Amino acid sequence: MKRSIRRAVATLIAALFSTPAFAHVGLGDQGGFAHGFMHPIGGMDHVLAMVAVGVFAASLGGRALWLVPSAFVGMMAVGGGLGFSGIEVPYVEAGIALSVLVLGALVASGIRLPIAAAMTLVGLFAIFHGHAHGSELPNGATPAAFAAGFIAATAMLHVVGIGLGVTLARLARVQGIWTRRVVGGAVAIAGATLLAG
Repeated sequence: MKRSIRRAVATLIAALFSTPAFAHVGLGDQGGFAHGFMHPIGGMDHVLAMVAVGVFAASLGGRALWLVPSAFVGMMAVGGGLGFSGIEVPYVEAGIALSVLVLGALVASGIRLPIAAAMTLVGLFAIFHGHAHGSELPNGATPAAFAAGFIAATAMLHVVGIGLGVTLARLARVQGIWTRRVVGGAVAIAGATLLAG
């Protein structure tokens, strides 16, 4: 049992840190759904934050399992709309880095926020992530298709995070609470590094 859980965690980590191979650069959908889908996956800051949202939601359990990621996706769409429209949001990169730091720290500490507070917090961070996606809309791209792509990728990363969170909860029952603290701490350190750099 312990070996299968370790393999599952190792597989998830390997999948998160691998990069896709593109044999035909410049071919295919350069500004629609596929480009939007790859946008969050291409940035480790986005990947870490979005997976951490899923882990955080899983640690809260119950209705938070779907409400917290839904709040992130909804407010990310708002941020994307601001970015598409050219409306400035201050400190976008700092907000993204801070989201990685704070979400990692929440996972590591095991702090259980009320659902409304958790939704508000992730929603605030989601505006920064969405603005970054929306403001980088390629020339000639269809905003709706691009947005659908980055929303779908975000939802997928949340599901990966929820799966990781459930796995960490099982490991915690077998090996103690340290597994969640190690994963959350690593994410928080990555966020602090992004914030400093």
